[in-house]
Amino acid sequence: MRHLKTLVLCGIATMFLSATYAQGILNKIKRATDRATDKIIDKKVDEAVGVNNGNGSSTTGTPGGGKNNPSNKGGGGLISTPPDVKQFLSSADSAFKKADYSDARYSVQQAMLGVELEIGKQILKSLPATIAGIKKDTTADQVTSTGWGWAGLTIQREYKEGDKLFRFTLANNAVWMNAINMYFNNAGYAQSNNGEQKMKQTKVKGYRAIIEYDESSGYKLSIPLGQTSLLILEGVNFATEQDMMNAAGQLDLDGIKAKLGEK
Repeated sequence: MRHLKTLVLCGIATMFLSATYAQGILNKIKRATDRATDKIIDKKVDEAVGVNNGNGSSTTGTPGGGKNNPSNKGGGGLISTPPDVKQFLSSADSAFKKADYSDARYSVQQAMLGVELEIGKQILKSLPATIAGIKKDTTADQVTSTGWGWAGLTIQREYKEGDKLFRFTLANNAVWMNAINMYFNNAGYAQSNNGEQKMKQTKVKGYRAIIEYDESSGYKLSIPLGQTSLLILEGVNFATEQDMMNAAGQLDLDGIKAKLGEK
């Protein structure tokens, strides 16, 4: 009996440590994301004001630092040209028949990239025009992909009005998914120093989720969609947890999951 009690206590301790570890991973992910965002913002500010970027040259002004060189005043930038899926599939077939496997591999990758970008566009198109009374800001729309079987596929949309923000981010990220699943498996629970709950499990339209709240960044919902895709919803200046849940409930999660081909 005494030995049994020892085993039970050890088991409880292990579960507690695993839950704490999962929460630690989630917090590290959040801090890393915040740091990355801060760096991007700092870089944009530096570029705007011409601050030295640390390698001996200014981020604005003439190329190479030469005083007599003209600065670029136009050009129109680069045209957005997603890969032509049919063309690259045809190229892959031709390369494979010639045993040019390197080119065949490249063409298949480009075809996959084109498919993923199109899926991202279709998901953005399917999202509501407004959420919680906030209008979408299509200038912030982003679809990025590495072209390797969903790894690195990220889709983002923002809804903004005044100081209120609702951000939609759909990503394929193994590290994030592992942290979320670990939290689910260990029934994690986290409190702040004053005893208030910082994160907890919940459900959105039947999907298990984790909701978090931070005084500076607001609410965040993490919702796994299938085996590989994670939907992250952020709400800034939402009055209550229920307001955030109501906003999330406006999304067609089943439809998004189906477009991704998730099971």
